[in-house]
Amino acid sequence: MGHGRWRKLLSGVGRSVAVWAASTGTMLVLAAVLPDFRLQSPGGDSTTRIAVTAAAGAGVFGLLSSLVWPLLVRLLLLVPALVLGLLVFFLNGSLLLVALRVNPSGDAEAAPETAVVVAAAMSAVASATGAALAVRDDDAYRRRLYRLADRRRRRGDGHSGRVTPGAVFVQLDGVGHDVLRAAVAEGLMPTVASWLGPRDGGPSHRLTAWRTDWSSQTGASQLGILHGSNHDVPAFRWYEKETREVVVCNRPTSAAELQRRAVERTGDGGLLTVDGASRGNLFSGGADQLALVLSVSARRGRENRSRAGYFAYFSDPANAVRTAMSFAAEVAREIGQSTRARLKRQRPRVGRGGLYPFVRAFATVVERDVVVAAVIGDMLAGRSAVYADLVAYDEVAHHSGPHSRDAEKVLHRLDRSLALLAQVAEHAPRPYRIVVLSDHGQSPGETFRTRYGLGLADLVRAGCGLHVPRKVERTHSGAEARAAVRAALRRPVEEKTEHHRAARRHSEPIVLASGNLGLVSFPDVPHRMSKEEIDRRHPALLSTLANHPGVGFLLVRSEEHGGVVLGAFGAEIPVDRLADETGPLAGFGPGAADAVRRTHSFPHAPDIMVNSWYDPEEGEVLAFEEQIGSHGGLGGAQGRPFLLWPVDLSAPAEEGTELVGAEQVHQVFRRWLYECDGPQVPLAAAEEEDERAA
Repeated sequence: MGHGRWRKLLSGVGRSVAVWAASTGTMLVLAAVLPDFRLQSPGGDSTTRIAVTAAAGAGVFGLLSSLVWPLLVRLLLLVPALVLGLLVFFLNGSLLLVALRVNPSGDAEAAPETAVVVAAAMSAVASATGAALAVRDDDAYRRRLYRLADRRRRRGDGHSGRVTPGAVFVQLDGVGHDVLRAAVAEGLMPTVASWLGPRDGGPSHRLTAWRTDWSSQTGASQLGILHGSNHDVPAFRWYEKETREVVVCNRPTSAAELQRRAVERTGDGGLLTVDGASRGNLFSGGADQLALVLSVSARRGRENRSRAGYFAYFSDPANAVRTAMSFAAEVAREIGQSTRARLKRQRPRVGRGGLYPFVRAFATVVERDVVVAAVIGDMLAGRSAVYADLVAYDEVAHHSGPHSRDAEKVLHRLDRSLALLAQVAEHAPRPYRIVVLSDHGQSPGETFRTRYGLGLADLVRAGCGLHVPRKVERTHSGAEARAAVRAALRRPVEEKTEHHRAARRHSEPIVLASGNLGLVSFPDVPHRMSKEEIDRRHPALLSTLANHPGVGFLLVRSEEHGGVVLGAFGAEIPVDRLADETGPLAGFGPGAADAVRRTHSFPHAPDIMVNSWYDPEEGEVLAFEEQIGSHGGLGGAQGRPFLLWPVDLSAPAEEGTELVGAEQVHQVFRRWLYECDGPQVPLAAAEEEDERAA
């Protein structure tokens, strides 16, 4: 065994002894202050015996935490995350009770509820002690790397002697450009403000907006950013007629198939193929290091399971306890905030009961903690490129609103995560360029159902002459749709039975929603139906949708024009003559016509695409889902995410031009990786090469 290995072994032994001593001290202190926790017999024991009892208990607890806790965590991976918090406390306390029971002295004792507190405190102290000692080792490792780099510079080795920078891409899911600027101006994001504000030599970062595709949602944006193509992704969910399946971007099998299609189309593995890591994403980007990546979660094998990242984080019981406490606090926070909103009768508002408080806590606490910890590990390991997604803001803004106080508090906590990553970058073995971006924004507004009393699926069924619930028939929109059907069929009101029978001969339309974007497909027709075919089958449907005040425009295929956009009052414009300034797309912003034309070319575009009404003055849309902050279609802030990049990287686009589409963002990121001297050699390989040269 070489000198370096002996040193490493002795360092590990010393660290274990120090952690043991700290845990023993913690146990002694807690036994002195907690009435239901004792380390001595009822008759009293000597100080030495009490200390031995504490040392033995701490040692057994530490051994169980090291050997048994990882096995328990693997079992926890099979348990829904929503019950994780209670299980963490229960299991950690149970381990302490077992440690006290097998203690050789036999004098230690604790009440079950006290054991939970003692176990949590001991886990936290042990973790903090181990982390402090590990920092010393990391410092020594960094100093060694810097000495090697300095030696290579003095030898004049040129390019091969430099420690090349790495890149960390942090996606703040759903944070629009204007929302970020407002948060910085209001002091909610001091870290971002410091990057953009004046300092010696000027700001360290620059900020710009970019424009999404028509499908302004994570699936389309992240697939384009990580894999260079989001072709044929018309929405967050859509129906594919040849397979008779609904594709959903956040479904593991769908994500895997979309990633396969993108790789096949581009012929490239992705943005992260060279020494990369993908954390908390829908897609892998071609990375070898994966944690919480949906597209690989359906694969079998320990390394590729979506929950493998949880194991790496929660194998430290202190992490489990800390995150479980934050999880419980977030659940209580959401219940309090939703109760307050209901009592104040805030509008717009959607239901926030049921499991939602736990879903929110998972997104804002568990996912954040696991992903940030994984990125920190990647940076300390010196990986070349890391892409991570933090979904906290997007989840809260859907239900509380993108400009709500609830969402602002989440932005503040996300800023703290960025500050932590920036601090880690100062101690990493290589310099890092930290790029922060969002995949889309969110547009506010009440839901379509709240405003009109019926959902898009109800309106489609009414326009087809199909049965709808009585409460839908009684709404103004439902009544108008039924009247339009009867007028189109030129039949009196009473003669509706025959049409119902004819409608039932056709399959039920499949109506899907992606924010304020709706998709209508007729599954019994194997091809994309044309306007003419739809009119023959359901003569009132297209006019009912196009003239509804909650609908902005429709896109359908046309036998005469190839494709047409339909609007109110009979507006019908071929897609090759669309303009942003006139017709149904007026007011939806620059690039809307190009986005519609591109989506029309997709093989899996639905029979009818429905984009909701949009108010340019207020920036509001009407979501077809139950969300008061939505994204997925055209209209407002949802299509204007941000890009925040270091000044020592080139500008993403030429001055006066706008970055359009996720595929263009991918090309920018590829250029930046090359500017960081990529494709890069992993840091460990570079160190081995230098040692051989020395």
